[in-house]
Amino acid sequence: MLIFQKNTESKLSDEELIGNYLRDKDPEVLGSLYQRYMHLVYGVCLKYLKDREESKDTVILIFEKLLIEIERHEVHNFKSWLYVMTKNFCFRKLQSEGSQLKKFQQYSEEQNMESTIQMSPIDEVQPENLTDALKHCIEKLKAEQRECIELFYFNEKCYQEISDIQNLPLNKVKSNIQNGKRNLKICLESNNEKE
Repeated sequence: MLIFQKNTESKLSDEELIGNYLRDKDPEVLGSLYQRYMHLVYGVCLKYLKDREESKDTVILIFEKLLIEIERHEVHNFKSWLYVMTKNFCFRKLQSEGSQLKKFQQYSEEQNMESTIQMSPIDEVQPENLTDALKHCIEKLKAEQRECIELFYFNEKCYQEISDIQNLPLNKVKSNIQNGKRNLKICLESNNEKE
């Protein structure tokens, strides 16, 4: 935990300490003021973040933010202002973590969908078992479809990796793979009818 406190500063009011900090830019002066309310900051962090270690880390981050924010605002009631700043900091932290968690969950769901989609005969063909007919049909695909099919099935790339490699939107990659599978199936069925 942060520890600042000079004997003379402990007798000064919040407003006097803020004035001294704004005049001298001495972080220890602001630290002395922060020390008075650190238990409040920690309590708010703990209430919202529900984790002791993360709350302790956040207390330090809020002090760093305080060094910047105190100069941007005219603070009349430091305790109330600090409380609101702490609460907002925790909310933004939770939103950011929630957004990252949501992205991860969405990515995981997409990966699960990819692995649980019912396999067609084309899906089950391994590169080493490719027949001449399948090779011929793959070559007949449009270039984008062919590249996406090869990356997905033979190089075992996920949609996002293909999107990055091909510089295509995710929906376009999915569309290319679905349309490519359908075109391969049509081509293979038409070859079977000829035989």
